Amino acid sequence: MFIALKKSMAASILLAALALVSCNATTQQNSATGQTEADASKADPEKLVVALLPDESVSTVIQNSQGLKEHLENELDKEVELFVSTDYSSMIEAMSRGRLDLAYFGPLSYVLAKTRSDIEPFAALMKDGETTYQAIIVTHAESGIDSLDEIAGKVMAFGDPASTSSHLIPKSMLVERVDLVAGEAYEEVFLGAHDAVAIAVQNQNADVGGLSKPIFETLVDKGVIDPETVIVLEESDPYPQYPWAMRSDLDPALKEKISSAFLDLQDETVLDAFNADGFGAIEDADYDVLRQMTTLLDLNIEELAQ
Repeated sequence: MFIALKKSMAASILLAALALVSCNATTQQNSATGQTEADASKADPEKLVVALLPDESVSTVIQNSQGLKEHLENELDKEVELFVSTDYSSMIEAMSRGRLDLAYFGPLSYVLAKTRSDIEPFAALMKDGETTYQAIIVTHAESGIDSLDEIAGKVMAFGDPASTSSHLIPKSMLVERVDLVAGEAYEEVFLGAHDAVAIAVQNQNADVGGLSKPIFETLVDKGVIDPETVIVLEESDPYPQYPWAMRSDLDPALKEKISSAFLDLQDETVLDAFNADGFGAIEDADYDVLRQMTTLLDLNIEELAQ
């Protein structure tokens, strides 16, 4: 009887062990299946979150981008949610946390985002056949400032610290052309957006300001800025345009459809909102010139990306 009892206990232990192994295998299989499904959903989401630069007021950016939203929904057969952050750093942070699928960056904000996110640029705004643009430095017509060297001792307004044409380029113009360094030769103030810079100069709340030439022209066309009051002191050299970038871990087929939706876009009602003739193909190496500029100005990319 003792032997029979031992056999019975051994059999029970064996059955329990087999059940545990089976349970673990099922759990692992379910976990793997769930992970695979989650990865597939992330790679090909039902809804795409598309971020836009806060270079004008949020309401203006959202309103101007409705045509693009409808275009993408039709071309990709997906729901599109537009996202506009309060500033450039918040947009970079959102991308780094995987909350965005596509984003329309400024050249510098793209470079900063690239240091924190696995993203790839695929299209840039095109005007007159070129995927480049310029920044400008403006002043009030009655400021008495006629050249860049006369900015010494004045107040210079910039947009966002992570802005290319409303910070990086105009600041580098002053260093390279007249050897004026911010904080030493002039006082710098950051107002957040391009339109805020132009308005501050127009209202004489700042002596000079730096912003995007295309945005300035749009503000003039809309009657927001009087070109007889706010005058252009100097223009920058051409620099690579604002890029569209997407998550690198999106499904390859979806990435191809997204690229085509931009590169083949010819709807003038959509393009007019971006003051563009179309979008042209670009790659990461096109933005190395911005990386070199941050070195010239001794700017810490990691700190700017925060």
